[in-house]
Amino acid sequence: MSKKQLFVERRPQGDYAVRRGGADRASDVLPTQREAIERARELNPGHEPLVERVRHTNVGDPDKWRKP
Repeated sequence: MSKKQLFVERRPQGDYAVRRGGADRASDVLPTQREAIERARELNPGHEPLVERVRHTNVGDPDKWRKP
């Protein structure tokens, strides 16, 4: 896992954390996935964050990562 890569993941509280690879603490916590993706793009311009899939779709399950 790259330390420069940012991840957007859902927290048990229902909000979304922006976290660097290997980090214990979140860089930011936001109420919606959209806001978290935008914040991740601000923190790491030029690189798309990986986003935790939160629902079942025809291309993946909640345990998979996707690019926005």
